[in-house]
Amino acid sequence: MSLRHYFAALTAFVVLVALAAAAVIFSFDDPAYRFGEILGLGRYHEYDDIIASAAARHGIDPLLVKAVIWQESRFHADKLGTRGERGLMQVTEPAAQDWAKAEDMETFVPEDLLDAGTNIEVGTWYLARALKHWATQADPLPFALGEYNAGRQHVKRWAAGGLMTAEELSKAMDFPGTRGYINTVRKRYDFYKEREASH
Repeated sequence: MSLRHYFAALTAFVVLVALAAAAVIFSFDDPAYRFGEILGLGRYHEYDDIIASAAARHGIDPLLVKAVIWQESRFHADKLGTRGERGLMQVTEPAAQDWAKAEDMETFVPEDLLDAGTNIEVGTWYLARALKHWATQADPLPFALGEYNAGRQHVKRWAAGGLMTAEELSKAMDFPGTRGYINTVRKRYDFYKEREASH
């Protein structure tokens, strides 16, 4: 076989492998996520044990915590937000200080939020607290996610102190970004639940 024929055969093989890989990726419900998962080289699952442990401690679904992490940082533990948010769950310093006070953590400093374990613990604590705060709502999740994204005072203003549906909350919101945030996290949460159920 000539060198030219060898390279032609090799090119054809590489193209076939790439097409087969693309077919596998695009057979999933969310091919963009699956592609990112492959390119992430394990990053999307690196924190699963930490997530499970923190979620168990705070009594919430680890898949919800993972959905928030995906939305907040795409599993980048060193991410810094534009308003001082840090780490995987993009925790703010005031939220972290609330956690440190509640947990009697006298040695906490904001830089600790770049540690994956600490960040997931604080973010999960905050999310669990928000879910408890809105537990009287028929569907507390959008209220809690709204609080996680925009703060409790804004959600209180939108809810006007009463019981309301998720749709009513969405209509009352004057922050389109928070409305989109809630929808995106819920979709990713549903994706994780469907994926787990199929395994």
